[in-house]
Amino acid sequence: MKLDFTNRRAVVTGAAQGIGRSIVQALAAEGAQVWALDLDAEGLRVAAEAGARATRTLDLADRSAVSDVMNEMAADLGGIDILVNCAGGVRGQVAKPIEEVSEQDWLVLFEANVHGAFYCSQGAAPHMKRQGFGRIVNISSGAGLRPSLTGIQAYTASKHALVGLTKQLSFELGPHGVTVNSVAPGFVLSNPATQRQWESYGPEGQARLVESIHTRRLGRPQDISDAVLFLCSDAAAWISGQIISVDGGRS
Repeated sequence: MKLDFTNRRAVVTGAAQGIGRSIVQALAAEGAQVWALDLDAEGLRVAAEAGARATRTLDLADRSAVSDVMNEMAADLGGIDILVNCAGGVRGQVAKPIEEVSEQDWLVLFEANVHGAFYCSQGAAPHMKRQGFGRIVNISSGAGLRPSLTGIQAYTASKHALVGLTKQLSFELGPHGVTVNSVAPGFVLSNPATQRQWESYGPEGQARLVESIHTRRLGRPQDISDAVLFLCSDAAAWISGQIISVDGGRS
């Protein structure tokens, strides 16, 4: 099966490192014209080298700025075919008892993991509906399906919310030719935050985690980008509203 994205117009958030950068590179390698969005300007320079047509430094919590960038991209490329919402994470937080979690702790992770995906989808949907075609893929997490290894309540709750958003948008946008799915990665060493998390487990905890994975290895960014490419392809035209766990069998 050949995945051909020649002239497909794509936007990828969280594109500066790890999984997001891998998705940019994979889409560009198959012919897509990719806009890469992130807060990390230096990382975006690397994304440009990986094949992005254009990059924008953007705070995805700024609804108006997101709308402007989506319209700018659509004007530049003549439309939007693919949106991959990859931005998110724990924003430096660590596990703590629920009574010690501040309102700001809670809101920051919903901004990171849900609001940005909602605003980007809101900005892309009119263009996709107008052309009768679109692919939206949300990068959630195993934490969107079960308790999180991080132990962070807001991270787990926000990833569950992203799963819910995926299913609702699939229901809403499906009649317009737009599929909406989510990839739920297992443990992938993809950025400084996951590296710190991995190191915090110590040798015994690391061994237990790897033993819980059927394939007996951690994930790689390409494992996730390969799944995203499939869901964005014509081969996945009748797949929508699904949460695809890519975790080596851990789930």
